[in-house]
Amino acid sequence: MNYYVTDNTAPSIPLADIPEVSYAAFYDDVAARLAEPRYHVAHYFALPDGGRLRFFLLLLDDAEGRVLVASHAMEYYDDMPLPSLTARHAQMHPFERDIAERYGVRFDAMPWEKPLRFPHDRFDRRSSMDNYPFYSIEGGSLHEVNVGPIHAGIIEPGAFRFICNGEQVLHLEIALGYQHRGVEEAFAATHNRLRQACLAEAVAGDSAVAHAEAFAEAIEKLSGRPRPAELDRERAVALELERMAMQIADTGALSMDVGYQLGQVASEALRTMTINTTQAWCGNRFGKGLVRPHGTDHPLTAEKAAMIRRNVAEIARRYDEVRRDIESSPTLLARFEQCGIVAENEMQRIGGVGQAARASGLARDIRTSHPWGVYARELHHEPVVMRQGDVMARLAVRSREVARSAAYIDRLVAEFEQKYAAGESPCAAPDYEAPLAPSSLSVGLVEGWRGEICHVAVTDAEGRIAAYRAKDPSLHNWLALALAVRGEGISDFPICNKSFNLSYCGHDL
Repeated sequence: MNYYVTDNTAPSIPLADIPEVSYAAFYDDVAARLAEPRYHVAHYFALPDGGRLRFFLLLLDDAEGRVLVASHAMEYYDDMPLPSLTARHAQMHPFERDIAERYGVRFDAMPWEKPLRFPHDRFDRRSSMDNYPFYSIEGGSLHEVNVGPIHAGIIEPGAFRFICNGEQVLHLEIALGYQHRGVEEAFAATHNRLRQACLAEAVAGDSAVAHAEAFAEAIEKLSGRPRPAELDRERAVALELERMAMQIADTGALSMDVGYQLGQVASEALRTMTINTTQAWCGNRFGKGLVRPHGTDHPLTAEKAAMIRRNVAEIARRYDEVRRDIESSPTLLARFEQCGIVAENEMQRIGGVGQAARASGLARDIRTSHPWGVYARELHHEPVVMRQGDVMARLAVRSREVARSAAYIDRLVAEFEQKYAAGESPCAAPDYEAPLAPSSLSVGLVEGWRGEICHVAVTDAEGRIAAYRAKDPSLHNWLALALAVRGEGISDFPICNKSFNLSYCGHDL
């Protein structure tokens, strides 16, 4: 089957150049490729195209760094079901469920015909949160435990239904879709690019930098304008600062859940120091306003670079003490090791991404497989991989990524100190008016702290964004959490959950 072959540094793609094939050819080829570990799906979605639906697939070749793009189409009101790819490859389930929910497309032999998000404009308005079809098992020794959608802490809504035999979890089903912000629709509803950048930051607030960078990548590819290498370096510093802050925060959250107060308060203090460093740079602790298309309002100066370098060195030194304490504590290891295991083949099967996948031995990292910016030119990142697939492995990946991020930041900001001692920067102010390629598709692929983020922008004949699709890594990994707790005691769910720390709002677009 023909694909448009590109990579994560290439310009946008004219829609007319994306091959359109029959669904039979599409199904056979994609099903065969997904049987190989080197391939996984970055995105698969449908868009109205006149009186029909056109489906777009972005398939990633992790071995060669290629992005394979193809499409197929059907009449908008064609009631003929399409053979389900999910029936052969579980990683397709969120995409097919989303397409079915939005447009009423039926997938034959689809093993998970359940709503994904409950958007306001869903095809079947009879489908609601009140009648979500939770899986059930009959048995006199079994009972169900419902958690949520409203939780005890300050946390977003999501429903968890456990089927238990005594204390042992047999099955967990997670129902999301309780919040409807209409983020993707809002991108197409405005032509104000600053507003669109702010929308990108709001996809998942704890990944504001990563999502803003994915948006900027997509927009800059559509404009076709090069950017200075220094802007790439600044964005990488911001991205790695965000990664450090959140990995440290999760270390503290896991420590709290097992009553290790020293690890909790130490991590909280270091996370605060990290996000305060970001605030000192740009005025916002979460990096909002820092990443903008074509430029920046907060260029690094020699003074700010020195401040970042100094703070990050101190954070990394103190955090390494926390890591050593955790890894040498028999009590903590007894709780974290052999708990919440997800095997590598399961992660491969469900399309797992990010640190959770790497903790199970699946070396999936966009910085390595599909590098962009400084990751393509200078850093040449090697993924941090563990094999055990348990809570401890997910924590170990986090702690080692903190050290790796600190080393990257030190290397990048050292150049700013040396080159811009006079406070000058070659980075221009953002450009929100740059014309975009008409009738084109553009992809922004970024490795956020949770994993693979994919933003897709499609323009109309006038070069305005006509459709936008944003994918947070949580879309893939919620199923991994459900698999992790099978066979565990229900009391271990909190630490399993924290070891993934997935985003509700990143799912509920």
